[in-house]
Amino acid sequence: MTIADGTILLVGAIFALLVTGLPLAFITGLVALAFTFGWFGPNALPLVTSRVYGFVTEYSLVAVPMFVLMASLLDRSGIAKDLFNAMRVFAGRLPGGVAVQTIVVAFFLAALSGIIGGEIVLLGILALPQMLRLGYDKHLSIGVVCAGGALGTMMPPSIVLIIYGLIASESIADLFTAAITPAVILMLSYIGYVLVRCMKNPAMGPPMTEADRNEGFATRGQALKAIIVPGLIAMLVLGTIYGGVASVTEAAAMGVFGVLLAVVARGEFSLKTLHGSLGQTLVTCGMIIWIGIGAAALVGVYNLMGGNRFISGMILGLDVAPIVVILVMMGILIVLGMFLDWIGVAMLTLPIFVPIVEQLGYSPIWFGILFAVNMQVSFLSPPFGPAAFYLKGVAPPGISLKDIFVSLLPFIALQLCVLFALLFWPNLAMWLV
Repeated sequence: MTIADGTILLVGAIFALLVTGLPLAFITGLVALAFTFGWFGPNALPLVTSRVYGFVTEYSLVAVPMFVLMASLLDRSGIAKDLFNAMRVFAGRLPGGVAVQTIVVAFFLAALSGIIGGEIVLLGILALPQMLRLGYDKHLSIGVVCAGGALGTMMPPSIVLIIYGLIASESIADLFTAAITPAVILMLSYIGYVLVRCMKNPAMGPPMTEADRNEGFATRGQALKAIIVPGLIAMLVLGTIYGGVASVTEAAAMGVFGVLLAVVARGEFSLKTLHGSLGQTLVTCGMIIWIGIGAAALVGVYNLMGGNRFISGMILGLDVAPIVVILVMMGILIVLGMFLDWIGVAMLTLPIFVPIVEQLGYSPIWFGILFAVNMQVSFLSPPFGPAAFYLKGVAPPGISLKDIFVSLLPFIALQLCVLFALLFWPNLAMWLV
């Protein structure tokens, strides 16, 4: 069997097993074992297990459970709720003010933890019912919650960028620095879209009354105090990274300490809260690690088969401009993102794509930002966009999955516009690095 036939068989086996409903981690692991024994025999197994060992012992991975624990503690405390209520005071009587406030709060939460699922659930509980109660357009409200929650893929400390840095052997601090401007552009594009729609048709986002604005906080001073705590936590994490005081892993641990300190100071700490946060962290990280193990084994055996050289030669052999090659990669990532979890997409494609990007003369840091935006698109994309299912779990009974996916289409278009802007103007991301 040639490597071309082996590639077709390998990809076909993965998609055939996906139809059975098996978890992606088990699918990649099973296919890896089948190809190891079928192509090389049992003697090749230690070579694959060494790839798995190298993945699970990577020091940078320690940052992932730290940031997940931060998000879990924030979910169980009143910090995020107070932040949302505080922003309501500053939203004013602007048409679409609550939607704009929701996007800004989502940006803050992304800067605190970088975990997407928890953000969307939190905003779905806090923001969506309020917007619907105030008479906001249903589709606009849903889109704002999901798109705002997905900012965690871009805004440091993004778990997506941590995993990319680990796979591509690039500086995570540089990736974080490069991601700031695109994350701000995405946030501003969402805000601009909301303001344009609501100013053209104020019925889509009616202004708040004075009573609604002051609910929870009597004065702007009280509201400002509620913003200071999450602001300090974000500065503790990102400031120590950019200031060269701590590595990403050390900053993540400091972030957990900061959130824990804030929870204790607010009188919200309990063993039940800690137990629940640690349990959620174990479940989330277990999923990431198992998918990573399966994908590391699969990529390891495929590289031993010569697959990386085959794919690299096929792509570099295309008689097209280098930017077209990058566009092809983006297309592959978008299609895979519609069906696979982002960690699976990362582990399966990046070991092959990143060396090609370097051979083409492009910066792997820049490509990492493109990858993160692409994965943000995948979080919203039908038919398996995780954001839709996260929101469906907490949305009011009258909101269907069809309503959610229809609501996400304008925001997917905005994400793709930003992706193409970064493709053709790389300095949008790289000017800070």
